[in-house]
Amino acid sequence: MAVAKPTTMVLRRRTRAPRRYSEDEDGLGCDDVYCERCGSGDFGSKLLLCDKCDKGYHLFCLRPILVSVPKGSWFCPSCTNIKQPQLFPLVQTKIVDFFRIRRSSESMENQSNIKKRKRACSLAVSKRKRKLLAYNPTEDPQRRLEQMASLATALKASGTEYSDGLTYRPGMALRSANCAALEKGGMQILPKEDIETLNLCKKMMEKGECPPLMVVFDPVEGFTVQADRYIKDLTIITEYVGDVDYLKNRENDDGDSMMTLLHASNPSKSLVICPDKRSNIARFVNGINNFSPDGRKKQNVKCVS
Repeated sequence: MAVAKPTTMVLRRRTRAPRRYSEDEDGLGCDDVYCERCGSGDFGSKLLLCDKCDKGYHLFCLRPILVSVPKGSWFCPSCTNIKQPQLFPLVQTKIVDFFRIRRSSESMENQSNIKKRKRACSLAVSKRKRKLLAYNPTEDPQRRLEQMASLATALKASGTEYSDGLTYRPGMALRSANCAALEKGGMQILPKEDIETLNLCKKMMEKGECPPLMVVFDPVEGFTVQADRYIKDLTIITEYVGDVDYLKNRENDDGDSMMTLLHASNPSKSLVICPDKRSNIARFVNGINNFSPDGRKKQNVKCVS
């Protein structure tokens, strides 16, 4: 009778030894692993080895930079054939389908102008009372398409599906787990006026009236978001969305854009938003700089639960 051979998994070091040179069992030989980008074999604990070709790359020499050693399999740029993200076609029908926009660009422009006229007299009052403001969409329909195309490019390149709300997936947190009463210290309650502003922003996005933002690719930071023009203080720019999961399930997750949704008194009931599979522009927001001399010196983005 034939006996099947057992399958074993061979575990090997993800990074090379911390020292530049290492001796074998006989005290001979040296470790000749080096970084393909800088040519150095120093900083061995930061020298990442490809799971396919065994070539080395420093975490800080990769573009975008990796902040930590990946937990799963990792393949170098040569083996994965990574290319610069291609621009999403600036075709109206494709953009409309991608974001599930309900109106054409012409009607969006007309609606935008009407909204601006209605809100023109109330914006100053809202600012004095420190109320949240709705954003003003870009007036040029073509530029608005370019803004949406930049987001579509980033979502497609990162393998993220567009979503405009929180999603509850099998195996993650249930919808009933998102209970405001569980928030430690109580949940902040938005005034009626701020809720109306938030709902207005949601309706505007459904029509393709997006905030004046551009998603750009930086070779060091990856995809980031920039203001396409000046945005007033206390302006709502987006609602953070994604898959809802328990924090305990994500404690060892190396995701770089998770956000706390529910900070419960009982840690096992705390929830986080995970935008790596489904999300909107919030997936790439890590700071927005207005066109001002001190724009990079101040905190531009604040999140409110």
